[in-house]
Amino acid sequence: MKKRLVVLGAGESGVGTAILGKKEGFDVFVSDKGAIAKDYKDVLRNFEIEWEEQKHTVAKILDADVVMKSPGIPDKIELIAQLNEKGIPVISEIEFASKYTNAKIVGITGSNGKTTTTMLMHYLLQQGGLDVNMAGNIGDSFAKQVAENDAPYYALELSSFQLDGILDFAPHIAILTNITPDHLDRYDYKFENYIASKFRIAMNQTEEDYFIYDQDDKVIVEYLEQHPIRSRLLPFSLTKKVKNGAYLEDGNIKIIIDNNELIMPTTNLSLKGNHNVKNAMAASTAAQLLKIRKTTIRECLENFHGVEHRLENVLKINNVQYINDSKATNVNATFYALDAMKSATVWIVGGVDKGNDYTELYPLVNEKVKAIICLGVDNSKIINAFGNCVDNIIETQSMKEAVNIAYKIAERNENVLLSPACASFDLFKNYEERGRQFKEAVREL
Repeated sequence: MKKRLVVLGAGESGVGTAILGKKEGFDVFVSDKGAIAKDYKDVLRNFEIEWEEQKHTVAKILDADVVMKSPGIPDKIELIAQLNEKGIPVISEIEFASKYTNAKIVGITGSNGKTTTTMLMHYLLQQGGLDVNMAGNIGDSFAKQVAENDAPYYALELSSFQLDGILDFAPHIAILTNITPDHLDRYDYKFENYIASKFRIAMNQTEEDYFIYDQDDKVIVEYLEQHPIRSRLLPFSLTKKVKNGAYLEDGNIKIIIDNNELIMPTTNLSLKGNHNVKNAMAASTAAQLLKIRKTTIRECLENFHGVEHRLENVLKINNVQYINDSKATNVNATFYALDAMKSATVWIVGGVDKGNDYTELYPLVNEKVKAIICLGVDNSKIINAFGNCVDNIIETQSMKEAVNIAYKIAERNENVLLSPACASFDLFKNYEERGRQFKEAVREL
């Protein structure tokens, strides 16, 4: 008898899982409570996979041997409770796909920096001559790649939601970039639940595996003290010397693994800002573990140009620099962006608040922000938070309006920064659309 795989949610990860499930001989059923995009419907038809949209037929779902839940579906819905009650395993795409590949996996998680680190990791391994795929939160789903063009190496960007759905998944190298409050609406507004979720990346690692992490992050260091993990620890730090791992000394990145040393001046890094020094340290440490040549690592760090929608310089108009940081969907990401500003800044902020605490931004806003332009359906929290820091706070309802007002306020040698600190779902489909609209509005000035 064929095993029955039910896939909840027909987005990138859901459809990828359905393809892999079909290939591995499962009886597959895909169910989406919303509408399924035409492209994905075509794929499902092509593979002769049964699907439904705009509803969940409970009887068909509870008949599963295993359920893959897309990361956007909360754990708390009634359907998941029913599945749990029946003892049917509910897993993530990452867990499902990992069972059908023997690849060495570098898994990258953290509140910020994970996309940049994953892309840099992929670039390093590729330039180093390894056959490597990139998946997780980027590009084609991990499951689809395992089904259609499996590779011996993967760089996987992993969100806490994807890690919540793992049972046996264990990356050979795990990277934890940092932990700051994010998505607390999904974790009962308890920071400790979110922290535990991020650390699931290491829960199945053994003494043969590696855990690369930010030694300057108090949250990570305290958690490790209280919950030791089995894998070998390789910290990176901007402030402390480490015996094994990466640190900064006299403006040089130093990476030491078992007396094998790599030195690289930070002035040569193509990505600017302290947070990018950390991303470079994390990815380079992993590259060195995978035996990539030192000269290749240095060249990659000099040539890698980063991620769209992350501190992306768009245009200079009348000597005003317009910067797209739409990918900053939480306070900590915006902290890095404001910290990187070297002159007075008009800051465009707002969207769907995920339980944000804006206090850590006060010193930077006082120092660098000359005006705030709110771009959200409900801006009251931002106005209350920064009313005493900035005299000029303006509310807008569209990107075009926000950019036009910024154009009038910003003066020579200043910046206009879109760094929303919030999710985008009130006015935009996603942060990419928000970033694209910003770039279009700037180009039309």
